[in-house]
Order: sequence, then structure tokens, then C-alpha cells
Amino acid sequence: MTAPHSEPSLRISLDVSKTRVVLRSRPGYEQDFADLAARIAPGGQRAPLVGEFDLDDFLDRLIELGNWHHDDVEWDEALLQLVNSVLDDAEQAERTLSGEADLPGRTIAPGDVLKMLGENWIGDLTDFQLRDAAHLLSLSHGANFSVPGAGKTRVTLAVYSAIREQGLVRRLLVVGPKSAYEAWLSESQVCFRTPPRAAVMGRAPDYDAEIMLVNYERLSRAVPGLVSWLTSAPSMLVLDEAHRMKLGASGTYGSACLTLGPSAARRLILTGTPAPNGARDLENLLSFVWPGRGKRVVSDAVRGGDLAYASTVLRPLFTRTTKSELGLPPFEPKIRYVKLPPIHREIYEALKGNLSARAEASRDDIEALGRTALRLIMAATSPALLIEGGSPYEPLAYRPAPLEINPDDSLYDLLRNLPSYELSPKYQETIHLIAANATLGRKTIVWTNFVRNITTLAHLLAPHHPAVVHGGTIDRDEQIRRFREDADCMVLISNPATLGEGISLHQVCHDAIYIDRDFMAGRFLQSLDRIHRLGLAPDAETRVTVLAAEGTIDEVVQLRLKTKMEFLGSILDDPDVRQLADLEEAPADSYGLDAGDIRELLRHLG
Repeated sequence: MTAPHSEPSLRISLDVSKTRVVLRSRPGYEQDFADLAARIAPGGQRAPLVGEFDLDDFLDRLIELGNWHHDDVEWDEALLQLVNSVLDDAEQAERTLSGEADLPGRTIAPGDVLKMLGENWIGDLTDFQLRDAAHLLSLSHGANFSVPGAGKTRVTLAVYSAIREQGLVRRLLVVGPKSAYEAWLSESQVCFRTPPRAAVMGRAPDYDAEIMLVNYERLSRAVPGLVSWLTSAPSMLVLDEAHRMKLGASGTYGSACLTLGPSAARRLILTGTPAPNGARDLENLLSFVWPGRGKRVVSDAVRGGDLAYASTVLRPLFTRTTKSELGLPPFEPKIRYVKLPPIHREIYEALKGNLSARAEASRDDIEALGRTALRLIMAATSPALLIEGGSPYEPLAYRPAPLEINPDDSLYDLLRNLPSYELSPKYQETIHLIAANATLGRKTIVWTNFVRNITTLAHLLAPHHPAVVHGGTIDRDEQIRRFREDADCMVLISNPATLGEGISLHQVCHDAIYIDRDFMAGRFLQSLDRIHRLGLAPDAETRVTVLAAEGTIDEVVQLRLKTKMEFLGSILDDPDVRQLADLEEAPADSYGLDAGDIRELLRHLG
């Protein structure tokens, strides 16, 4: 009689990061194990008897374990609990998607929300906020894709208050950008009679805090401590501006968020731009909310290409308040095309590879600057930005009167000294627009992706006492205060990566100018909402001008952003977003590449 084998036929556990599942078998099961590994995810097998798989892939293909025809399977207890929880969540998601809305004790009507919030809640809620809260309370986990300014922070606190009253959670962890801290801290003070203790995470989690805030940049280093904080009491985990983890397990932020997710009793994501680059973004976001199910739901819904159908299928899984529902006065962004002056055009074409006779003599120097999209976007404003300055912040030095061009100068020499010969047409147009706005007493925010653009414009616009905010700005709050309160400060110059989220400027500013844009549709939409959001006066006129250089990568960016915003508007069934895809051309008075972006860029370079 053969003694029973001491090792299980299959051991299933989480790896150290808790974002991947490790499968191990024992000798004699090599072929069976290879077959199972291939069914779960091709390429996941690491050795004849070891496989490693993304948690989401594993949860999505749980059914394949039914093909393992051996009884002695050993599960890691934490993973088994997670799997059971995911199966319960998936069952509810399936019922929601199939239209089985009247689940006993699950479906909440907007009129029922206020009585669920408890006596400590004192915050006002609009009709659309009550509707959004009711929908989210009807789900075990959820997504709020309302536009910026719709009050997603307050709705989330209401949801938290309601489920805390039910005894389902006792703590709230919010992951978001630093710029959002102010909103969470102030709203928690306004919405509760006795405000819960709220804190920003320091070196370690604050176990005395009921509401704790942490930014995405700190997340990966803080995961072990945050897992402990989340599991020490039933907790709700919120991802604010959740599009920042759109890369999922392949990104630093996404990997950390997916690690934290299973430790939370409730999960909620907030973003007004859930799919800025297409379906893959949405797959990764919903994978956080419903591991193993979210990705499949999205891919199945959009596979046929019928976005109206996809919107109908996905709509039960999220709530969204549109700009139309906010009652904001409409606005129509305009695109203003500018012509490149002769030397600027010659240099730009050389960077693309279309070398003139003069450029041939400087071929190596020109091509050394590269053909990347980022550099072409810079060059569309001024190729001189490609020449490294004395510091990352050194502005271009424009002369009061341009020099005459020496025909013997090489193109590379002209590039290095271009500000001495030609003023960038985008700068020239910006100066003109700012002066006209200032005459009317209208403050303007100027957006650009490049710090040297910011510092250059700060010099060129000095008569208007500009405020300046970028990643290296030390007195950021003071600069924003000055723009809001100083009557002489008519301009704020910033980049969307720094100031595109979490700040409101609509009380004082109704004009925006984009010097350049990259391929990130979400970043563009977020920055627009700094001056067009809830609380805008009914008679306010919002004016947005996008500058684009003719015959440059600016036209490629415009085409790709149009495609992405049309997709986003269709998947969310939101005509306001689709409207932004078609920028009206205005008459001239004087980073995030996807496969489609790359194809259009190559056509441009060709």
C-alpha cells in the first residue's frame, strides 16, 4: 500500500505583493499543471510545477480550476476569503447588469438616502447628489464618474456615513492627488455635526484617524502599513481621480491600488474621465472595483464597436452627473491656427526628417535632438526649447528687436539662437489675447506642458503681473491666492500635470489659453474644469482658446484627442464630452501615447 503524499496536488497562494497568485504542484502532475496554467493565462508558467498569474487574470478564469481533477488542493486562507468575496460581488454585479434591480435590502431610492445618513450628518445634498448616493449605496462597490464640480467628495462622504451607520465600515481611506486634500478636509468639517478625525498620512498610518488621506506618489512605499490600517477595522477605500491608476497592474499606482483593494470592505472609484485613452483604461479601473469581473464586462461590452450598446450595458455599474445636469452656462472651445515663420518651419521640418539643403550640413546635430512626440510638441511652439538651458527653468531670451539672419549660418546655429531672430507665433498670439482680456478686466489661465514655456511666458507677460505654478514652485498657495485676490495679477501660467486637478478657479477666471496639448485626453478635460464647474454664475461667459501650429504635430494631437473624447462621451452617454471633440476654428487676429497615437504620429513623420 502506497503511503499518502505529504504535498497537496495543487497549492494556491498570494505572492508577497498580494497582486499575483502563485500555483505550485508536485512531481507527477507536470502535464496536468501545464494544461491548467495555459488555460488561466498563457505565459504564466514559470517552471514545470510553478505558475504565477496576475490576480485579476486568475479571478477572471477561476472556472478553469474545475479542470483540475485532483481533490487535494490547498488554498491560502486570505486568498480563499478574497475569492469568496469576489464571487459574491460578481453575483451581485451580474444581477445588476441583467436588470434585476429589486434585490431585497439592496436597492436604495434617492428619497431614502437622508434617513440613512445618521444624526451626525448635516451636509446639504442636491437632487443629483442624492440620486448618485442612492445608486452607489445599492451596490456593494461602485464607481462615480460625475464631472468635476458635481460634488463627488460630498456624495462619497454621504455613502460612507450611511454604511458606517449600518456598521459595515468604521474607517475611510482616500487615495488621491495632493491638490484634493483641501476638499476632503474641508468637506468632512462641513458635512458632519461632530467632524470625524481626518489626517494626511505621515511617515506611518495614523491609527487614531477615522478618515486618512494619502497621495498616489507615496502609495507604493506605504502599502504594508496601509494594508494593516485597512484590516485593523472594517474600512472603505476610495480612489479619487482614479484615472491615475488606469495602467492597472502594469503601472506603479495601479499595482499598489490593486494590492490594497482586497483589504477593504468597500471600494469606490471617483473620476470624471474614466477612459481618456479608450476601453483599456476603463477595464483597469473596474478591475479594481470588481476583481476578475470588471475587465471582462468592459471588453465584452465594447467588443462589437457599438458604443451606444456598450453604454447601456455598463450604465448600471456606475453613476454620472453630466455638465448639463449641473445647469452650467455652455461654452464652445475654439482652436486658433498660427503659421510658423520661415526659420521655425525649416527647423521643424528638419526635425521630422525633411531636411533642406541648409539642414543637411547640420544633419547629425538636428537628428540628435530626436523625433519623439514630446520634442515635436515643444518644437511646434519653439524649437529653441529643445536646446538645454542653464537650468530646467531658464526662459528663452527674446530680443526687443529681432536680428537679421546671416545666410551663412547653419540651421543648427539658427536653432540655438532662434529667439534672437523670430518670436514664436504662439507666444505672439498669447500676448495679444492676454492684453485684450486684461483690457476687459478678465483674468486668464495659460496652460502649457513645459516649464520653460511657463518661465518664458512669465517674462513676456510681465506687464500683467503673472502668477506662476509648476512642479518646482515653492510658494504655490501664495501664487494661487495672488491670482484669485490681486486685481493687478491678470494671468496664471501653469501646467495641467501640476494644477489640472483638485482646484477651483471659476469664481475669478473665465478664460483659458492652451499653448500646447499632449495626447492625454483626461488631462485636457480635467484642466478645462478648473474654470467651468458647479458654482459658476449663470451669466458667466467661459472662453477657451487652443493654439495650434499649422502643419505640425498639433494637428495630430487634435485628431487623436477628438477620437478619444468621442469614445469617452459615447461610453458615458454624455453629449457634453462629445461636443468638446469638435473645436470650432477661430479666425486669427494677428505625453500618453497609445497605439492609435503612434500610428498618426508616424503618418505625420512620413
